[in-house]
Amino acid sequence: MKQPTLNPKPIRQFALFELGFRPFFLLGSLFSIIATAIWMANFSFGWSLPVSTVTPIAWHGHEMIFGYSVAIIAGFLLTAVKNWTGVQTINGIPLVLLSLSWLLARVLPLFNSPLLYEWAALFDIVFLSALTLAVFHPIAKVKQWRQLFIVSVLALLLTSNVLFYLGVFHIFDLGISWGLFSGVYLVLALIFTLARRVMPFFIERGIGYQVQLKNWSFIDSSSLLFLTALWLVDVFLKQPLLTALLSAILAVLHGVRLWGWHTKGIWQKPLLWVLFLGYGFFVLGFLLKAFNYFSLYPTFLPLHAFTYGGIGMLTIGMVSRVSLGHTGRNIGQPPQILTWVFLSLFVGALIRVVTPIFSPSLYMYWIGISQSLWIIAFSFFLYRYFLIFIQPREDGQQG
Repeated sequence: MKQPTLNPKPIRQFALFELGFRPFFLLGSLFSIIATAIWMANFSFGWSLPVSTVTPIAWHGHEMIFGYSVAIIAGFLLTAVKNWTGVQTINGIPLVLLSLSWLLARVLPLFNSPLLYEWAALFDIVFLSALTLAVFHPIAKVKQWRQLFIVSVLALLLTSNVLFYLGVFHIFDLGISWGLFSGVYLVLALIFTLARRVMPFFIERGIGYQVQLKNWSFIDSSSLLFLTALWLVDVFLKQPLLTALLSAILAVLHGVRLWGWHTKGIWQKPLLWVLFLGYGFFVLGFLLKAFNYFSLYPTFLPLHAFTYGGIGMLTIGMVSRVSLGHTGRNIGQPPQILTWVFLSLFVGALIRVVTPIFSPSLYMYWIGISQSLWIIAFSFFLYRYFLIFIQPREDGQQG
C-alpha cells in the first residue's frame, strides 16, 4: 500500500519577502541611489533639499548611516541569524511590515512637512526596535548568548537614532552630532565583528586552493575595546591627542588583521578583492584620522574613508555574495558586471578620500565625480540583481 507523503510548502514565485536579505538589500541599494542623487543635486548643483526640518548635511549623514547602512545590516542579520541558530527569522507579513516601517522613515521626510517628519522619526524608531527584537528572539530561543553583543550594538544604534531625533526636535542640543557619529562607530563595530566571522570563511572557500588564514584572538578583542575607547573619546570627550593615538593603534591592529587574511588568489576573484579593498579603507581611515591631529586636511576625509570606501565597498561586496549564495546560485561564477560595479565604487572612494588631499582646489569636482560613480555602481548592481531579489531560489528551496 502506497504511503501518504507530506506535500512540501509551495514555492512562491514572488519571493521578495521570503527572507530578510531580499527586501532590505533591494530597498537599501535603491535608496542609496536616490539619496545620493538628491544629495548631489543639493551639494554639487545648489538645488534645494526637499527636507527643511534638518540641515542638508545632517540629512545626508543620517540617511546613509541609519537608512542605507542599517538596511544592509538588517538584511544580513535576519539571514545570518537563521543560519547561526537554525530558527526561522521573520518572513512574510512581519517582514513586509518591518520593511514598510523602514521605507516610511525614508520617504516621509521628502514631503518637506514637519508633521510628516515627526511620523518618519516614529517609524524609524519602531523599525530599529522591531529589528532588535527580531534578531534577539531566535538567539534567545536557542540560548546563543555569545551573540548578545550584536543585539547590544543594535540597541545602541537605536539609542543613537533617538539622540539624533532629540537634536532635530531641539530637545537635546548635541543630539544630532552625538547620534550621527555614534551611528558611524556602531556600524563599524558591527562590520568588524561580522567581517571577522565571514571574510576568512569566504576567502578560504572561494579562493580555489587550500589556504589557512591567520587570525589572532588578541586582535579580535583588543580592536573592539580600542574602537569603543575611540568612540567615547572622539564623540563625547573631544580629546584630539587621544583620538589620534587610538586611531593609530586601530590602524595597526586592523592592518595586521588584514595582512593575516591576504592570499594572492583573492585578486582573481572580484567577490573577494572587493571585501579586501573595502576593509583596507578602514585602515586608511584610521591612519588619516591619526595624522589629522596636525590638521592636514578636512575631518570629513577620514570619515568618508570609513563610510564611502569601507562601508560602501564592504556592504556591496557582502550583498553581492550573500544574495547569490542564498538564492541557490553559483558563487564561483558571479555576474561579470560586478567587476565594473566594484571598480566604479573603488575609484569613487579614492576620488572622494584621497584626491582632495593633493588637489583641494578642485574639491567640488571630486565630490561630483565620486557621487556619480556611487550612483553608477549601484545602478548597474541593481540592474543585474533586481530579479535575483524577487525571484525564488534556483534550487527550489525556501528562502
